[in-house]
Formats: sequence, C-alpha cells, structure tokens
Amino acid sequence: MREDERFRKGADGIQAEEQFSVFLENYEKLVYTLCLRMSGNPFDAQDLTQEAFLSAWRGWEDFDGLHERAWICRIATNKCLDFLKSRKHKEENLEEETLMAIPDHRSGPEGRYLAEESQEMVRKLCRSLSPPYDEIAEAHFYEGKSVREIAEEKGRNMKSVQTQVYRAKAQLKKLLKGGGGL
Repeated sequence: MREDERFRKGADGIQAEEQFSVFLENYEKLVYTLCLRMSGNPFDAQDLTQEAFLSAWRGWEDFDGLHERAWICRIATNKCLDFLKSRKHKEENLEEETLMAIPDHRSGPEGRYLAEESQEMVRKLCRSLSPPYDEIAEAHFYEGKSVREIAEEKGRNMKSVQTQVYRAKAQLKKLLKGGGGL
C-alpha cells in the first residue's frame, strides 16, 4: 500500500480534520508560492491560498487520495486564473469609468471660450511689455515660435533673442504675481 493511500484511508486512526491538517502543513508553502507567482502580490497570494484550501476542504470527502500534490496545485491554479480574469475585467472597467469621468474641455463651447480667453490674456500681457520684449514675447509665448525662428525672422543673433525671451518671461511672471494682468 502506498504511503499516500495509507494516509488517505486513515489506517492509523487519524480523523478527517487531522488528515486535512497534515495535508495543509505539507502543501501550504507550495500553494502559497504558486499563488504568489501567478498573482504577483503577496496579499492576493495569501487570500488565494486560503481559498484553494477552503475548496480542497469542501471536496475532501470526495477526493480519492491519489496525487494530492497535483490535486491541490490544480485547485490553486484555477483559483488564481479566476482571480486574474476578474481582476483584469475590473481594471478594464475601472479604466473606462476613469476615462469617461474626465471632462473634455476642448470639444465644448465653454472649453473653446476659455482657451480663447487664455490666449487673449497672453497676448495682452505680452503687448504690455516694453520694447523689444513685447514683440519677442508675443512671437514666443503667443504665436509659439522657437528662439531660432524668431532670430531668423527678425534678423537677430540667436543668443540675443534667447536672452530677450528669458527677460520677457521674468517680466511676465512679475506682472502675473503682482496681479497686473488679471
């Protein structure tokens, strides 16, 4: 008689609960490791291990005692696969809900109005600067031109334009902090 069959049949008088307790001790680390590898999370692995052994306990009376290791590993694998399917489904639903909750300010009339107002405020602030910073700031911050483009258009040295953009930016910050443009 094989050892696992003797264990299963309770030849030495061990009750079902005691048999299961020995079974749990023998395979707990194996099942936890399997669940951890499949779930990637120690907390989920603990829960899945517990669920696997709970399922094994429910089917304990019907189990024939052969291939215990394969049997508990199959239960644990199925629990993990079910968990991963449900988690993926939940994550997909959560992503969709999150994306739907983000308001799209670009498409509505309110969004367009706010964008136009912001752009007009930038233009007014740029024009309020003293020359030559006003035209440089408007070209860079309002029209979105690069330093190189401005230098080529104005026929100026690129370093000079870069310095003027830097100084214009400092002046704009000062205006905004002081409330001059609001």
